[in-house]
Parts: sequence; structure tokens; C-alpha cells
Amino acid sequence: MRLFLLCLALGLVFGLPGTAWAQQPDTTRIRLENVDVAPNAADISGWLLLDKDIQTELEGAVYNLYNFKYDKAERQFRSLRRRYPQHPMPYFLMGLSTWWKIMPSNITNKQYDKVFLAYMDTAITKAERLYKADNKNYEASFFLSAAYGFSARLNAERSNWRKATVESKRALSYLEKSRVANGLSPEFLFGQALINYYAPWIADNYPLLRPIMLFFPKGNKQLGLQQLRNVAVNGFYTGPEAKVFLMKILQNQENKPAEALPIAQQMATTYPDNGYFQRFYALMSYQVGDLRECERVSRDILEKINRGMPGYEGISGRYATFFLGSLMQNQYKDLEKARDYYQRCVVFSESTGDTEQGFYIYAVLNLARIAVKEPDPAAATRYYQEVLKKSERKSDAYKEAKAYLQKNKKK
Repeated sequence: MRLFLLCLALGLVFGLPGTAWAQQPDTTRIRLENVDVAPNAADISGWLLLDKDIQTELEGAVYNLYNFKYDKAERQFRSLRRRYPQHPMPYFLMGLSTWWKIMPSNITNKQYDKVFLAYMDTAITKAERLYKADNKNYEASFFLSAAYGFSARLNAERSNWRKATVESKRALSYLEKSRVANGLSPEFLFGQALINYYAPWIADNYPLLRPIMLFFPKGNKQLGLQQLRNVAVNGFYTGPEAKVFLMKILQNQENKPAEALPIAQQMATTYPDNGYFQRFYALMSYQVGDLRECERVSRDILEKINRGMPGYEGISGRYATFFLGSLMQNQYKDLEKARDYYQRCVVFSESTGDTEQGFYIYAVLNLARIAVKEPDPAAATRYYQEVLKKSERKSDAYKEAKAYLQKNKKK
């Protein structure tokens, strides 16, 4: 069977990893407009998504969700479910809360998969019932698109390619159906913003996908960013998610760290117990040279890991210990403390299975450099051998390790 292209393209739009997916492309063109249009006549009675009283009621719950106070958030979501057992929103929110239990592990934690998929499946079932009763129920289309999109993302992460493909296509189909409600609320605009940005970005960065992208809307990256900023400022439920995408796009795709930093700072400040936001902010601070703030946040991360707080685990520890090791080595010239932090970074990396990543490789590389200075040639050789084993052959780390080992071979 030919590999992957359609599912890869669909998945990337929903934030999925760039992996080979076993699915043959088809020729169904999905049309999405780049304009925001309010429906001429929409009966919004019963739409919880637009209910201001519900938003006021759930304001604390949404805050608790993103601040990793899952129990408090879910208590309010269950209360909503008791009052509206046939509506998809409470099930979707319970699923979103479960999603953020998975997120800090970079999606590798499978502990919550069944619960998450069950909530999304229930949200889909409830929304389908509403949509069948009224195919102009754009709120139902919104939840169908969102639930299918989240489910597709997790299935792709777990290599369930066929299911991810089907669900991605359904998500895009319902996004098309709900787009006419973009003018009603920024909540509806979120999916359109992602499509507008990622469709041309995928075509530019994945040349093999260009034939498949002919069956997607052309998109408009600048419009997509503009729409994401709109949702980030004005969206109630989708606002935090829009900010997450916005800061990652500005940092990773647009190479605009100066624009990403204030968003990362806002998220880490607004939700100070969210390990995912804190480590991203620590990374941004490190990259722009705000080392004092990087140190403060990194120490806070390690303190919360020691306290066993939810969402603080090995990946966040890997970030924090590397940054502190670098600061001790280069700013404070304290090689003993630097070595201790780098060794802890290695342990965190091994505990999460991330020994092929940059933090691990450069922690080992700096341990080798410290060993050379001390001097401890046996330790330096051991560390450089590990760098040689794990780093790419064309990288500076590999070249440095190879040069040291060749020079000191006889010694």
C-alpha cells in the first residue's frame, strides 16, 4: 500500500506529528472560505457555547483546567453535565481536561487514552443527535469538528493511522459546515484560523504533500494569524488554545521569538501551575537572554516536581535542569553545580526515553567539557563517546566529540 500523504496533511492541520501514515489519498475537495460570515437566520436557543451565564459560571472551571487543578474544573463540568445530559459541551470539556493531563508528557502518556477517547466519542454522539435534528445547528457542527479533530490527533500519535485519517476528514467536513457561524462568535473562528495558517505552511514545508494540498483550501497564513489573535483575545473556551497555537507558531514556524515571548509570559503568569506553559516560558526566556527570569522559572519547576504537583514530570525537569546547568557553567562559573544539574538532566532524559534529543546530548556534551577542565580524562572520554553515539554525524557536537577522542586515543 502506498504510504501516507492525505492523512499526514490532514493531521498536520490539526497539530499532528509529521509521521508516515498508511492511507491512500482520495480526490474529495474540501472547500473552506477565508471570510467570516454570520448566518442569515440561526436559531441559537439552547446553544450553551454562546450562553453568557454559562460562561460566567464556568470562568473559574476554565481557569482551573489550564492551571492543572483538574478536580476543581471537572467538578463544575460534571455539574453542567447533570443539568444538560444531552448536550455535547460538558463531555467535550471533560475530554479537554483529560487532554491536558496528557499534554505535559508531550503526548507520550497513554494512561488517560481510553478516558479521553470515551469523552470525545460521547461528545460526538450527543452532537450528531443535535445535528440530525437540525442541520443548521452550527454549535453541533463546532463540537463535531473539535471532537473529531482531537480524537484524530491522539489516534495519529498512537499510530492508528486509518482511524486518524477518517476522523480528520470528518473534522474538516464539519468545520466547513460550521464556518458560516464565524461571525456569531470567535469560538467558531478557531478551526478556520488553523486551516488558513497551516494549509499554505504545510505546502511550503512538506514538498511531497503539495499534490495532496490541491484538495485543501489555499489558505492565507497572515489571515490565519490575524484570526488566531482575534480568538486569543476574544474567545472564552477557545482563547487559551488559540494562545497556545499562537505562541508555538510565532516561535517555531515564524521565527519571531520577540512576539512569542509576551504570550508565553502571559500564559505562565496567568496559569502558574501549568508545567507545560512554564517550561515553554523558561525556554523562551533562555533563548532571548533573559537569564534571571529563566533561572526563576526553572527553579520553580524543580520545586513543583519535588512536591509532586500534577503536570510536573520528567520533561519539564529536563528543561529546567539543563537551563540551570548552563547558567551555573557560563554565568556563575560554578562547575560543581553545573555538573550536578547536567547529571540530573541526563537522569530526567533517561526516565522519559528522550536520549536522542538536544537537551540530553548537550547535557552530556557539557559534562564532557567540564571533565576536560577538571581534568578527568576518563570521564571526558566516556561522555564524548556517548555524544558520538547519540548525535548526528554532521552536528557540531559530533565533530567536537570525534576530534577529542581522536586526539586523546593514545592517551
